Amino acid sequence: MPELSSGTEVTASRSVSTARSAQLGVSRPSRAGAAVFLRSQASSWVMAARSQTVGLSTTPVIVGAALSWAVERDVNLSAVVAAFFGSLLIQVGTNLHNDAADYKRGGDGPDRLGAPRATASGLLSAAAVTHGAAACFTAAAAIGAYLVWLGGWPIALLGAASLLSGWAYTGGSHPIAYTPLGEAFVVAFFGVGAVGGTYWLCTGAITLVAVEVGLAIGLLTAAVLLVNNHRDAEADYRVGRTTLAIVCGPVLTRCIYAGLLVVPFCLLAGIASALPHGHAWPALLASPMAAVLVYRFSAEPPGPGFNRILVQTARLQHLFGLLLAAGLMLG
Repeated sequence: MPELSSGTEVTASRSVSTARSAQLGVSRPSRAGAAVFLRSQASSWVMAARSQTVGLSTTPVIVGAALSWAVERDVNLSAVVAAFFGSLLIQVGTNLHNDAADYKRGGDGPDRLGAPRATASGLLSAAAVTHGAAACFTAAAAIGAYLVWLGGWPIALLGAASLLSGWAYTGGSHPIAYTPLGEAFVVAFFGVGAVGGTYWLCTGAITLVAVEVGLAIGLLTAAVLLVNNHRDAEADYRVGRTTLAIVCGPVLTRCIYAGLLVVPFCLLAGIASALPHGHAWPALLASPMAAVLVYRFSAEPPGPGFNRILVQTARLQHLFGLLLAAGLMLG
């Protein structure tokens, strides 16, 4: 009896252990698989949104708010926060729309030198990315309604133009991104428009110094796009694009890039002379980085090395803007 009893307990114990193992064997991989899937989807959306450059749209808002403080000693915090997220949503929406639209037009082929695109890589469907872009634009429009209530018709015009341009950048029969006007678009909306719009929301006015600051930030932002277009010039030409880099050729493009990086530092003198408070000189601390990038752009052979230059040019815009904002706020 004791042996039978012992054998029965062992058998029962093994049965329970087997059942539990079976349950765990089914549930754990299932949960792990779901977690892996979610992480993969999140990574794909981050890729499509181009997270390394999304700060290009928020830096001008920060600088515009700092300029308002330097000139008027006043900042409308709720307006700045709304403008910050509105600008971010417009850029992410533009990037998503660009990801899907370029795939549909055959612009992101296997010879692409830039970072992989989520749609072209098959990680996300074009329909899903397009819907994501629409969601971002819709959310930006909702935030824009609040900003229009604060800033009136000038903000309504700026917001409508920003949303329309975000779609037209790679949408329609003649996308802006496929023309030599891409860099001008960036200067207008990611520079003068973003800085000037934020300044208007805080002060109810627009001044020459706000335009100068917006131009400085916008030129650095346009340099990021120029790196992208210079790197992809051959592939873009094959699909019928006529970007600024294609129209100007490599030699003139190098000169334009140098100008886009140098002129913002030249504008600092005029900005400083117009400030009743604050300082513009801290932004000069970013000049060594700009000098290195001008050299690297001219010396780098065609190829994926320009991916690093692109990221570093975006970081230059962030550094210049944040140093300028710090000088404006702390002076």
